[in-house]
Amino acid sequence: MGGVTEIRRGTLQEQTFYEQVGGEETFRRLVHRFYQGVAEDPLLRPMYPEEDLGPAEERLALFLMQYWGGPTTYSERRGHPRLRMRHVPFTVDRAAHDAWLKHMRVAVEELGLSEEHEQTLWNYLTYAAASMVNTAG
Repeated sequence: MGGVTEIRRGTLQEQTFYEQVGGEETFRRLVHRFYQGVAEDPLLRPMYPEEDLGPAEERLALFLMQYWGGPTTYSERRGHPRLRMRHVPFTVDRAAHDAWLKHMRVAVEELGLSEEHEQTLWNYLTYAAASMVNTAG
């Protein structure tokens, strides 16, 4: 019997961040709320050439799910993320960085994650936003 308990305990300890925060539903809520802000943002909205933000929303949701330990659907569909390369066509300056984080902050806060999970996610998002800046200003 002890072996079963150890396996269960081990499984719980080995949960990915993706699983710990609620899996696909959590990441889809995050990204959907984020794009609600982007849709109304005069600086960010022009960076999304598609009339409908749905494809961009799907790409970001799949990327974040994969990054945090969920399904690898993003790579299966799009290959290596190459985030900086994919953002080169767009002017990502400090103002765009700040606007992106403003909308993401609202989305993260609305998830109602534990303080630890929220901080872990936010640390990554602020790092990712900073690494996409490709234009001074």
